[in-house]
Amino acid sequence: MEMCGATSLTWSHTICPSLHLPRSLSTREARSFRVWCVSDQNPKGNKMIISITGATGFIGRRLVQRLYADNHSVHVLTRSKSKAETIFPAKDFQGIKIAEETEWKDSIRGSTGVVNLAGLPISTRWSPEIKKEIKRSRIRVTSKIVELINSAPDDIRPKVFVSATAVGYYGTSETQLFDEQSPSGNDYLAEVCREWESTALKVNGDVRVALIRIGVVLGKDGGALAKMIPIFNLFAGGPLGSGKQWFSWIHLDDIVNLIYEALSNPSYKGVINGTAPNPVRLAELCDQLGHVLGRPSWLPVPDFALKAVLGEGASVVLEGQRVVPTQAKKLGFPFKYSYVKDALKAILS
Repeated sequence: MEMCGATSLTWSHTICPSLHLPRSLSTREARSFRVWCVSDQNPKGNKMIISITGATGFIGRRLVQRLYADNHSVHVLTRSKSKAETIFPAKDFQGIKIAEETEWKDSIRGSTGVVNLAGLPISTRWSPEIKKEIKRSRIRVTSKIVELINSAPDDIRPKVFVSATAVGYYGTSETQLFDEQSPSGNDYLAEVCREWESTALKVNGDVRVALIRIGVVLGKDGGALAKMIPIFNLFAGGPLGSGKQWFSWIHLDDIVNLIYEALSNPSYKGVINGTAPNPVRLAELCDQLGHVLGRPSWLPVPDFALKAVLGEGASVVLEGQRVVPTQAKKLGFPFKYSYVKDALKAILS
């Protein structure tokens, strides 16, 4: 930084957190005065090295893009190098490191932080084997990441671990309001989330941990909307089941920004609900979606049809929970999309 044209700067003009100017500078001195600032407070402007599991998924892809655009170093921890290289081609993502499982240890050591987003999608027909894999895929990867973080020497151990979990932790209810202080539910997904979180919390006590309980993520290129939009475009859209079930959603940009903030802001720790401030009932979501698409939302999908397709997995859409982001709001997180109508307009415009 070069300072020109100043006649006098006194010691009270602070240039950076760790530097104060001398009592006065002459005009000639000020014209050629150069300052290099070094701060130990690790502000957001500093370059981070972030290792990410689940980087090829819906949220992970956008998170990688955001970190890369801000000139941070990204290590994609994957079990399929070919898939990751297709999603993040070297010509578009120069400098990104794609690491297969045998290389995770070296990638994690020296990273500023680790983000854990891995897990088999739950929006599928649940067989006994699929249910085992839904849980196993989350616990196995989380356990491995924790082990690798804990085994790293102190000087190259990551300082922050952001691990995904889900609002399924709370169970389901049409009447109850859930925030981060609410107890866990009693169903299968609540059990999965409890084990998922308890595994993440086995990480070294010196590592800051943020557990993000993520709601239904809305975006154009994946997630729930990618499955709903084609149905509405065929004039066959409508609420699933009764439509009275709660739908705790979040825009893709907001969940990516929340994870990004958790990486860079030391105030973000413990459980944080990754949901928008205003959950809606599913019937309202479908009404708003139909309005934005210019399509009717009058043809409900009956319970028995969903159960025929998804089996026990139909509970994911037939039952919901009303979850609010109390902790994120306390931390002052700036939601870009607080209302589902605005989120849908932004996604589909």
